[in-house]
Amino acid sequence: MAACAKHYIADGGTTAQIIKNTTEPSGGQGYVVKLDQGDTVIDEAGLRTIHLPPYIKAVNAGVATIMPSFSSWNGLKCSASKRLLTEILKEELGFEGFLISDYRAIDQVHPDYKTAIGISINAGMDMGMIPSKYKEFFQNLKELVEEGVVPMSRINDAATRILRVKCAMGLLDKKRSQLADRSLWDSFGIDAHRQVACQAVRESLVLLKNEKKVLPLSKELKRIHVAGDSAHNIGNQCGGWTIDWQGKTGEVTTGGTTILEAIYNTVSADTKVTYSKNGTGAAGADVVVVVVGEKPYAEGLGDSAELTLSSSEKAVVANAKKADIPMVVILLSGRPLIVPEIIDQSDAFVAAWLPGTEGQGIADVIFGDFKPKGKLSFSWPRSAKQHPINAGDEEYNPLFELGFGLSF
Repeated sequence: MAACAKHYIADGGTTAQIIKNTTEPSGGQGYVVKLDQGDTVIDEAGLRTIHLPPYIKAVNAGVATIMPSFSSWNGLKCSASKRLLTEILKEELGFEGFLISDYRAIDQVHPDYKTAIGISINAGMDMGMIPSKYKEFFQNLKELVEEGVVPMSRINDAATRILRVKCAMGLLDKKRSQLADRSLWDSFGIDAHRQVACQAVRESLVLLKNEKKVLPLSKELKRIHVAGDSAHNIGNQCGGWTIDWQGKTGEVTTGGTTILEAIYNTVSADTKVTYSKNGTGAAGADVVVVVVGEKPYAEGLGDSAELTLSSSEKAVVANAKKADIPMVVILLSGRPLIVPEIIDQSDAFVAAWLPGTEGQGIADVIFGDFKPKGKLSFSWPRSAKQHPINAGDEEYNPLFELGFGLSF
């Protein structure tokens, strides 16, 4: 395998930008407001402090490819910036692999496609992800070289970088009759692989609240009530980019274990587990475990100015709270959400992110087979108005600080 670090750089710090001719695989056209393909307005010192460190680590670890972002830095597309692609990444950091553009990203560099190609290639792009106009891309790039716009030395550098990665991977070995080892197909989704995925779930959960030591739960409780559509929903656990580009809610072809199923699998035979999607029916139980979260999304379709849960998800928590019993809330999300009222209502609150197919990893932690060890890799804001918020800000007052995470 050759790893790809992306999306270089600062696409987590963008502000909204109006873009023409969107690049989603669905082929959408027109003018749209984008956050995920917006503009990061920050000086180079800030860029280096906040956004560059992960790429330094990736390059030092030997990452083979890096994908520049759709987004811009101070108004210039990352895919058009020689400062970012060549001077900092290749020359300063010593990156020896190749740069591959994002999906149709070169199209956004300039209204004229040929001009866009010349700008991006000269900036340091080594390979273009060109799904449809590849013949035009080839012809235009050839003409740009013949016209002296793109020097042959730039083409040689790009080709060398691509061949270097292919050679390192053994793809130039004449003894290999095929590029893929198809004997590995039978290992897809095997138990050993799922155990690794389950371990990743256990270790990435972040326990943000645990009043009166509600967690870990006893496996011997008389009745546990589980609530929320996301409690029994592989699609919501997985999020976007799962088989389909935007993913989908409900059952998906990947299979797996839902959180509800995992709770059934974990408790004793004498423990009764009941379930409702809307949070009702919890009265009389020893504890209610509420699972709420976002519906699957990817890229621009996940853009949100509020970063909060839907009213229906909030209603699940409110309904469960009426039972007046200990309440554990598990949040499924691809980002920190602004849910202070839900955190306040809960006795224990777990950020489970998008755990994928292995819901058993969540049950392993909340029932105490494994202690939570996850720490926040970013600051969790109190409100959407605090975004962006970073450790070291002059007025740094997040709901949970960078590195926060409880254990038992």
